Amino acid sequence: MTEENATILVVDDEDRIRRLLRMYLEREGYVIEEAENGEDALQLTLDNDYDLILLDLMLPGIDGVEVCERLREQKATPVIMLTAKGEEANRVQGFEVGTDDYIVKPFSPREVILRVKALLRRASTTKFLETDTTAKNILVFPHLAIDHDAHRVTVNNKEVNLTPKEYELLYYLAQAPDKVFSREELLKDVWNYEFFGDLRTVDTHVKRLREKLNRVSDQAANMIVTVWGIGYKFEVGND
Repeated sequence: MTEENATILVVDDEDRIRRLLRMYLEREGYVIEEAENGEDALQLTLDNDYDLILLDLMLPGIDGVEVCERLREQKATPVIMLTAKGEEANRVQGFEVGTDDYIVKPFSPREVILRVKALLRRASTTKFLETDTTAKNILVFPHLAIDHDAHRVTVNNKEVNLTPKEYELLYYLAQAPDKVFSREELLKDVWNYEFFGDLRTVDTHVKRLREKLNRVSDQAANMIVTVWGIGYKFEVGND
């Protein structure tokens, strides 16, 4: 996959919005498929390997949160949630089940394109890094290793499947062991474009990241330490 020919699934129950998104995304060279309800979206996401999914929160039948939750049981496909202005609690729930970003309706098509490009760029970083076979950018800690050239995280020699945002958060913290980062810093630096979210976004991603690491090793999960009243740090040797 290159960013230019990425395949994107657009999921929304409003035909007008699907057509609008298709028009703008196809102008950028993306290949677009559509779904108008949660059941079809879930089946398509499980049967196909999309490069990114634009997923409406409020869908008939299975809503966007459940689609994302069930998708995350099997895949780490990047997901941008489309939400209405008054659905803040639902957006937080969306982050808890693994959404990478959200866009509030009514949205500017230009904003959608910028968000899509930013997320695809991060998700495909490994393709560019792998062209340099001499580069070895690996962080190794007790119980945990991060191979940045391959965007691969292993815990006790078992690979852990992370979403692009979960990976970025872990790598960002691990590059500066014992340094405390505020939630504001993490929002600014990990979400490295203008982002209108609240600080719970960071908390929900940390929670999911710890849960995934903890399935293999509680020692690895405990390396991500909460600094009460401030934020988080990556602590080595916290057995």
